[in-house]
Amino acid sequence: MSRKRKHEHVNHERWLISYADFITLLFALFVVLFATSQSDRAKVKEVEFSIRTAFQSMGIFPAASKDPNLGNVAGTAAAEAVMMGDDLDIPPKALADLKKMQRRMNQLLAPEIAHGTVSVRIGRDGLIISLREAGFFESASATPKPASLSTLNAIGHALAATPYNIRVEGHTDNVPIHNDQFASNWELSTARAVVLTRLFIEKDRIGASRLAAAGYAEYHPVASNATEQGRSRNRRVDIIILPKRSLTQTASANQDEAAPKFLSKAASAAFSARPQ
Repeated sequence: MSRKRKHEHVNHERWLISYADFITLLFALFVVLFATSQSDRAKVKEVEFSIRTAFQSMGIFPAASKDPNLGNVAGTAAAEAVMMGDDLDIPPKALADLKKMQRRMNQLLAPEIAHGTVSVRIGRDGLIISLREAGFFESASATPKPASLSTLNAIGHALAATPYNIRVEGHTDNVPIHNDQFASNWELSTARAVVLTRLFIEKDRIGASRLAAAGYAEYHPVASNATEQGRSRNRRVDIIILPKRSLTQTASANQDEAAPKFLSKAASAAFSARPQ
C-alpha cells in the first residue's frame, strides 16, 4: 500500500503581517508629526497675537483691519523678532504684568512712539523700551540731548515703580568710530548704557542692585546695516524690564551706594557734561 504524500500548504499572504507592521509604524509617525505641527501652530498664533497687539497699540493699524498691505508690515516685525531671537520665555504671571506695563508705557510715550524715536515691545527677556539715537543722543556722543531729559525722567519714574530688575543695553551700527572720547563702538555703546543707568540711579532713585548696563556695539542689530534706514534703527539704547530675577540677588545696600563708583571714566565725563 503506497503512502500518500502530504503536501504542505504555502501561505502566500504572509507579507501582510510585515505590511501591517509598516502601516502601524507609519501611522504612529504621522501622529507625532501632526502633534508637532499643532504645537508649532500654537506658537505661531501666539507670535501673531503679540505682533498684532504691538502694532495696534502703536496705532500703525486698527483692530480688524483688512488692508492687504498689512501683511508686509507684520512680516517685517516677524523678521525683526526672529533676528532678535524673541521667543517668549516669560512666566504667565510676569507676562501679564509686562503687558500692563506695555500699555502704560505706550500711553506715557505716545508722542515719541508716534515720531518713531521710541518703540515698546515684549521680547524674549522681557519688556523692551527701545530708544533711537536720533531722539536721545547726538551722533558719536553719550550725552543725552537736553530735549530728551524729560522723557528719560518719565521713563525712570515708571521704572522705579516696578518690582523687576532692569538691564540697559547700548547698541550701534557697524560704521567704525574713533574720536577723542571713544576708540570704538564698544566704548560708545557701553558709555550710553552706563550714562542712562547712572541717570536712573541718581535722578530716579532706582536701587543700583536692580540695574545692569551692557554695551553690544554693532553685534546685535535689529535691521540690516546695508542701508541708512537700517543703521538708524540699530543705533539705539534698549531698556529691558526683566521678569526673571536674573541679576545677582545677594547685592547689599553698600553695593547700591558704591555702584556708581564703578562707572567708566568716559561715561562719567559724558554724564557730567550733560546740560542741567
